[in-house]
Amino acid sequence: MNKIIKRTLTPKQKEILDFITSFTGKKGYAPSLEEIGGKFSLAVSTVHQHVNALKTKGYLKKEEYQPRGVSLFEESPETVEIPMLGFIAAGIPIEPIENPEPIKVPRTMIANRGNYYALKVKGNSMIEDGIWDKDIIVVKHQFTADANDTVVAVTEDGATLKQLKYKDGKPYLQPKNPKYKPIFPDRLEIRGVFKGLIRNNPI
Repeated sequence: MNKIIKRTLTPKQKEILDFITSFTGKKGYAPSLEEIGGKFSLAVSTVHQHVNALKTKGYLKKEEYQPRGVSLFEESPETVEIPMLGFIAAGIPIEPIENPEPIKVPRTMIANRGNYYALKVKGNSMIEDGIWDKDIIVVKHQFTADANDTVVAVTEDGATLKQLKYKDGKPYLQPKNPKYKPIFPDRLEIRGVFKGLIRNNPI
């Protein structure tokens, strides 16, 4: 089942959310903070911080006075169709396969104005932003972006998903995985800005 993600996660937040999702699916109720802490060898206070972050980012509901006060947000029934244009690299640049087919995404990811499209991620260069191989990203089509935006960029080597950075006034592309080096392209075109994520996470 595809899990809808509205905002990016840290790797530890993703691990905790995956555990809560799996635990809830198997047992029919969510794990306690103590059970989450036991799974990851974390203090309850640390787990509480992670759960609050997941709540703030829109993944969890938490009822403060319940011993098992963590539950998953329901996926929004309000959806809109946007075109799925193919693949985008989160690694070595590749050309996206532009073969449009419709995909339904939460309406909350789509603003009233602008054109949006979806791409399927190949590679793990953006994992520190919670974007993983085989995830689907929602992108707003535009030709400009601000520093630190996660963008769909086209360089002389093809299209890729990276964070836009500047050095000495010149733009470059920063991966969010220490195994990958920044890209300093001779030619750079912005084709869209990352707006949302649908995680491909079968349970």
